[in-house]
Amino acid sequence: MARDPAVVGLAVYRVGGAVRDARLGWPVTDTDWVVVGATPETLRRRGFKPVGRDFPVFLHPETHEEYALARTERKAGHGYTGFVVHASPEVTLEEDLARRDLTINAMAESPEGTLVDPYGGLADLEARVLRHVSPAFVEDPLRVLRTARFLARYAGLGFTIAEETRGLMRELVASGELGHLVPERVWAETERALAEPWPEVYFQALHDCGALAVLMPALAADGEVLDEALGRLHRLPEEGEGEALACWRWARLVEHLEDADRRELAERLRQPKAFLALARQVARTRELVASARLAPLDGARILAWLDGIDAWRRGERVAPLISLVSLEAPELAEALAVAWRLAAQVLPAALVAEGFKGRELGEELARRRREAIDAALG
Repeated sequence: MARDPAVVGLAVYRVGGAVRDARLGWPVTDTDWVVVGATPETLRRRGFKPVGRDFPVFLHPETHEEYALARTERKAGHGYTGFVVHASPEVTLEEDLARRDLTINAMAESPEGTLVDPYGGLADLEARVLRHVSPAFVEDPLRVLRTARFLARYAGLGFTIAEETRGLMRELVASGELGHLVPERVWAETERALAEPWPEVYFQALHDCGALAVLMPALAADGEVLDEALGRLHRLPEEGEGEALACWRWARLVEHLEDADRRELAERLRQPKAFLALARQVARTRELVASARLAPLDGARILAWLDGIDAWRRGERVAPLISLVSLEAPELAEALAVAWRLAAQVLPAALVAEGFKGRELGEELARRRREAIDAALG
């Protein structure tokens, strides 16, 4: 790094996640840097491109990694945006690190590998503890969600949240500051947590400090039901990553809710439409499985399920949902697979060729599909 002409002569330090994860043996996906003792003009002259308007952050001209000028923050309003940022050559590295949320995120490293750790991040990393850097933790309500999300990432490594940090999370909830978080940021943290290795602890941590009742009240209404829902997060029809994984896990989390509650949550969190759509399909599938436990299924109920998930236009939806059924009721899943295969062979074009049209076409199509399903079941 010392030979990089863009940073020669600058005091640069690798910070945050790259330092933390390298010492954990966790994959390092992004590297961020802090520049101490420089001005925006210094970086622009070296080819760095400014990004955003609120923070003095620049992109390296070659690597496109983020380089931020050392800065401090002062609380001046509500929410995670209610801060006045001060960046100048006089701000020290230690002052910059002090504004961060957790000690394990407040470590820095020189290009030569020298660790700068003024707040005990390495000790907490080794002790597997998520601990706040300073009492200023309570100034940013987003830190409640971030702490819970880091727990969702590292819980399997033995990490816990320090009791005093849990106390500050409860204090933030009691202050009403969570109400000033914009829905998009709440959902961004939640979606990332859903894709972490242990997403259930994210929701459990939020529930324990009272944040879940504020942000997602429908989920927090009944602790036992929540526990059951969290137990479903690893029972998925297919493994994926990123948004696809988050989408399936969310659907399993909310499948027990009423339609109105799922819609309210989706609107409250400003979710992408795909999340609500899959949650609705999974809920309908849950209802089908529940009804099959009460009485043998017939063609009418299976046809209603296929209609409800829009199977005729979106046939790719059927197989994953049948796989979901197989996790709890393999014999039912096998019957559904056969029923779907036969019903899908009844095509509108064949009925049009027979002279059916308009309303009669739709009625005859439904009748023959139902007959095909009944034949599969019988």
